[in-house]
Amino acid sequence: MSPNPFAWPFRSQFLLGLLCCLGLLGYALYVQYQQFLEPCPLCIFQRVAFFAAAAVFLLGLLHNPGRAGRRVYGILAALAALIGAGIAGRHVWLQSLPPDQVPACGPGLEYMLDAFPLSKVLSMVFTGSGECANVDWTFLGLSMPAWTLAWFIALAVLALWAGFRPRTT
Repeated sequence: MSPNPFAWPFRSQFLLGLLCCLGLLGYALYVQYQQFLEPCPLCIFQRVAFFAAAAVFLLGLLHNPGRAGRRVYGILAALAALIGAGIAGRHVWLQSLPPDQVPACGPGLEYMLDAFPLSKVLSMVFTGSGECANVDWTFLGLSMPAWTLAWFIALAVLALWAGFRPRTT
């Protein structure tokens, strides 16, 4: 196998995407349960997007489709990653607001899911809240949502490349 991951076979590329998603989800759980950093509602939706991308990567890996199937799986995995990128982008934007423009803190996600219909919950979450604007973790000067945005973009590129790159076999 070539050391260049963009030249790997489809299944190897999808295995790489799956392992990245699982590793990122594992790290999120570590930060939550070992470092006691509670996720905000937007963080939880980003986890859902990583899980959705992981599920598509797993299905594509197990199925090992032909040309048309590779494209479908590539589009589906990229779509999950791009939805996650949109959520992470919104989160990064909320964190970049001046303190006087940050929305007030709202109720927790669990309460909202119990008390409101899903459409209202989604509207409230994407409006943002004060807790989503807090920067509690950084690495190399970037917050966790900024890193997840970068990972979502990388996963979308990997998925599209795996699905659409020309193959000789």
